[in-house]
Amino acid sequence: MSNIIAVDFGGTSVRAALMEGKRILRLVKKDTLAKKGSKVVIKQLTDAITEVKGSDKIKGIGIGSPGPLLNGVIKNPPNLPLKNFNLRKYLKNRFKVRVEIENDAKCAALAELHYGVKKKNFFVLTLGTGIGGGVIIDSKLYVGEGYAGELGHMILEGGKDLEFWASGSRITNEAEKIFGKRLLASDLKKLNNKKADKILHEAAFNLGKGIGSLINIFDPEIVVLNGGLKAAGKEYIKIVRREAQKYCMLPKKVKIEWSKLEHAGILGAALLLKK
Repeated sequence: MSNIIAVDFGGTSVRAALMEGKRILRLVKKDTLAKKGSKVVIKQLTDAITEVKGSDKIKGIGIGSPGPLLNGVIKNPPNLPLKNFNLRKYLKNRFKVRVEIENDAKCAALAELHYGVKKKNFFVLTLGTGIGGGVIIDSKLYVGEGYAGELGHMILEGGKDLEFWASGSRITNEAEKIFGKRLLASDLKKLNNKKADKILHEAAFNLGKGIGSLINIFDPEIVVLNGGLKAAGKEYIKIVRREAQKYCMLPKKVKIEWSKLEHAGILGAALLLKK
């Protein structure tokens, strides 16, 4: 059986894996370089795929990409300089194989359904440059008319969305205001000072508030978090849980846990080729 390539295509990095079943044979990671424009971003993506493929024959490519997207077309993601770009068509022409593309957080949700928490009703929030969402209802990925699951764009204070108040971009923007440079959550955690902690804790507070509302809507068995903000530390997740419970109207305590899957986005992207 031919191998496949699964790609986790994010606003900060591209990770491409050559896979046999759910086993990763090779993994290549490159920076997305989103600020350098669409041509550079597409080159980084195709270079990662070409490098991980090597001389191997593949039967398809599965990609998890920031949304919104529909039928292989990336519409207008806030964290990538691509607008109405038909990524599926481009890659199909470039590599001459089947290509499937889905929202990256939905891919993470599929991975959790098959390999991770394996629950019937839950949602996943991917916490990186932006905030993505994937919803599983009765053991099926909920897609609505194609765009469902953009949980990071639920509106909170001031007409701004959850992504604005709680994403990795929010954290780096606030860090730049205070420290004069764009620090990641992991960098702020290492500083171990009150100003750095305040940035992380405010993001956690806002995330918890959003999760509380989402729990009220979906009534999940568990909420799964993954992404780079795991580096924000134990106090961060404590605040998220506390605030979510505060804003949750349900008479039960819903678990909020970090994903135990090392490469959820990649595993989910591979599952797209099993459709």
